[in-house]
This record gives sequence, C-alpha cells and structure tokens, in this order.
Amino acid sequence: MSPEKNKLIVIAGPTATGKSAAAVSLCEFADGEVISADSVQVYRGMDIGSAKITASEMKGIPHHLIDVMDIDEEYNAYKFQNMAREALSGICAKGKLPVVCGGTGFYIQSLIYDVRFENSLNEDTEYRTQLEKIFREQGLEALTEILYVTDRYSYDGIDLKNPKKVIRALEFYRLYGYSLRQHNEREATKRNSSLYDLGFFVLYCDRAKMYERIDRRVDKMMEAGLLNEVKKLKKLGLSRESTAGQAIGYKELLSVLDGEISLDEAVDRIKLNTRHFAKRQLTWFKREKNAIWINTDEVNVLDEIRKYL
Repeated sequence: MSPEKNKLIVIAGPTATGKSAAAVSLCEFADGEVISADSVQVYRGMDIGSAKITASEMKGIPHHLIDVMDIDEEYNAYKFQNMAREALSGICAKGKLPVVCGGTGFYIQSLIYDVRFENSLNEDTEYRTQLEKIFREQGLEALTEILYVTDRYSYDGIDLKNPKKVIRALEFYRLYGYSLRQHNEREATKRNSSLYDLGFFVLYCDRAKMYERIDRRVDKMMEAGLLNEVKKLKKLGLSRESTAGQAIGYKELLSVLDGEISLDEAVDRIKLNTRHFAKRQLTWFKREKNAIWINTDEVNVLDEIRKYL
C-alpha cells in the first residue's frame, strides 16, 4: 500500500451482477462512501429504467453523483471525471474510503488514469450544427454513412445507434484529423499505474445466467411502471436527441410514445440492447490489466474483496 496515494476501490462489471449491493456492503465494512460511475443514474427522475439504487438499499451509506443532473443536461466522461474528483477529494478529507461503483468503463478509467479530453477543450459548432441538421432531415443512417467514409475506426467501435456519439466522433475528426475512439483508447491505456492506491474488482457471472437476469430485470422494470416514468419524463422534455434520451430503456419507449414501434417490440429491443451493452462492458473491462475478477455465482463478493484490502 502506498502512503503517497489516496486509497480507492473500484467495483465494476456488466449490468445485473450486483455491483451496488457489493459497494454498500464494502462501505459498511470499511467506512466508505460510494461514487457512482453510471451514466444514467446521474439524472433526476430516471429511476426505474436505470435500476437506480433506493434509499433503503443505500443503508445510510452516502452516494455521490446520483440525482445531480436534469434530463436536458449533457453528461459525459469529462464531466464525470471532474465531478468524481471533487467527490473523491471530499471523501478522503473525511478519512473515509472512496468506492467507485458502476459499469461505464471509460468513465472509470478517465478517473483512475487521468485521461485528457481534447474534445472538451475545442469544438466546431458550425460543423456540429450541419450534422444535427442532417440528422433531423435525413436520419441517423445518413450520419453513420458519413462516419463510415470519414473515420472507419470509430465507425467499427462506437454505438452507431446513438446520434450524439456519432456527431461527437465526426466533430472530433474534423478538429484533429484522427479518431476520437483512438484518442480515448490511447489515453485510457497509456499509463502503467493509477493515480491512486487502487483495488480494481470486476464482478461477473455465467453469461447465460447474466442474460436471464437482464431479461427478468427488464420485465420487472415494465411491471414497476417504466412506461409511465418515460411518459412523465417526455412531458418534462426528454427526447431521443438528448444525452439522457439515448439511455437503453428510455429511447425504445420514446419510440413507442412516438408511434414508431409497438410496446412488445420495444421490450424485446430493451432486452437485446441491454445484453449487447453487457457484452461490451465485459470486453472493456478485460483491458484493465490489474483487475481482480470475481465470479458472483461461486464466492461471496465482500469476502473476496476483504482478502485484498
């Protein structure tokens, strides 16, 4: 353990593997506080579809970066990095253990490896306006065709169903002449050591079981009133053009409310998109060389983490 660095625990992994409960248990044991590395739970009102941890589930453990942004605000890795640094500093100042919990891999790596964000320093608003006009008038396919020709590396690696990410990739390439995806990957992997005295744990389980859990979770979300939640948020301004509106579960149900697909089709898409997302999460975390992988079907997560503290 390094006396020069602040201690930091990361509990990461794909969706539906029990990260939140594990983080709370660890904080109860080690006098810690949780920093959420979730790109949706940060939004007020997006509760059911994000499987947001409830007050009772928190068990009195302070949680940071949950319910701190409105649905019309953009949230990205750059904002997470700055907000998480501030929260981490406050936790350490109190002599408590910061525990980062979530499944957004690049967010986590941006914090622990101090990733630089060139795209947050410069912007080409004129070009972005042109791209947004193309999206409105010609649709997402027209944007992805431009990306295919302009930046094949990003085309092969980003979520092409997310217009925000496609536009951001095109704008970055226009500004710097190389791929935003290449930049992010290089920044995330260039450091050999973390800025912190780090324990990085990835929770996982049998993939078939994980997919079953995902399907059950989606069904429970629908039973809990996810459609009504999206209706309420739509009245407050949630749209598929916003960052929040691109979240899985929300974008599909917005399509239902816009009369584009049936409810049954939307539920099937939510399950499929969540499974694909979980697969991408696993792929991302495999890049973390120092991660300790914990099979949640075979061992007690807290017992395993305690072995390394």
